[in-house]
Amino acid sequence: MNNNKMISSPQARLTALSASFKDVLKLGRHYVELLDQLAETEDAQEMLAATTQLAELDLQNTFVDFPQHYQAADYYLIFMGRLLEKHGIDAIQISENSRHQFIARIEPIADSDSFKFQLGEDGEAAFTEQGEQEPLFYLDLANRFFQFNNQALVNYFIVRALKKHTDLELRDAVKPLIAFAQELATDLDFTINLGILNTDNTERFALARPDLDLTVIDRLFVATAENDYMLMNLPRNNGAELMLDQGIKLDIAFDPDDYSQQWFFAVKDPDSRVSFFDTLLHYNLIRQWYLNNRAELAVRSDKLVVAPADKEESFEQPTEVFQPDSEQAEREEGELGDRK
Repeated sequence: MNNNKMISSPQARLTALSASFKDVLKLGRHYVELLDQLAETEDAQEMLAATTQLAELDLQNTFVDFPQHYQAADYYLIFMGRLLEKHGIDAIQISENSRHQFIARIEPIADSDSFKFQLGEDGEAAFTEQGEQEPLFYLDLANRFFQFNNQALVNYFIVRALKKHTDLELRDAVKPLIAFAQELATDLDFTINLGILNTDNTERFALARPDLDLTVIDRLFVATAENDYMLMNLPRNNGAELMLDQGIKLDIAFDPDDYSQQWFFAVKDPDSRVSFFDTLLHYNLIRQWYLNNRAELAVRSDKLVVAPADKEESFEQPTEVFQPDSEQAEREEGELGDRK
């Protein structure tokens, strides 16, 4: 008998439909168990396991339409909310919109913008502001790493959001994002890269360009003449140091013992609580100078890359440069001038 006739026969179709229902019922039970686990567990490892499986679960079936369910990106946002909730942080409000998609709003700027995760083919989820579609950070559950996007942090908070909110409001809006990264590291042993939000005094924020025209520093010297801050040459003529208030110092320098002479920013403060991002946010002098010379001063983003498991089970940190678009920089300068 012809196989095609057997497959298309009523008996074969009924058998196939029955098998499909059985598969869907089995899949449905597993799906419900994972939903319950993500919704109810207080164990971070179980949250991560449920999220990873839900995001990878294929609910497509030839014969049976699965009931309403969320998309993979939604589970990432629920996971983020649950982990923050576990640590008593409620500054990120997660809700479902009319299209049954989860979105996040961040206090105290919840009235302005919304955020969602967007998934890439490489397995990364990008926490993306829905206006300009820029990812503030990247999250990889499978390889357990997290990274902020320096360019997007500046574009969103320093260039755009600062027009609608105070620096103190934006500082508070960043806090739960940092807390989420730190909880991933503490609870789940993630490798994290805070980028320009890092407050460690030893951290160096390398410029995207390998060299620096010293006239850029001269412009900062000129700008300080109208302020109470002092800019001094470093002892080895390898850059300059800007003396701010409360013992805070900002260096623009290179290591004279390093043959590459890579220029970088470094922030020093007595309590290791100030990041380079903070200096852009709170000090108008630094912000204006940085944005007006952003093509030369842009801080690069070092992309965390995981080595293949069969070669090395450790994280490397080669450089992936997010270059600011020159036309974009010019537009930002114009916007900055309008704001002044």
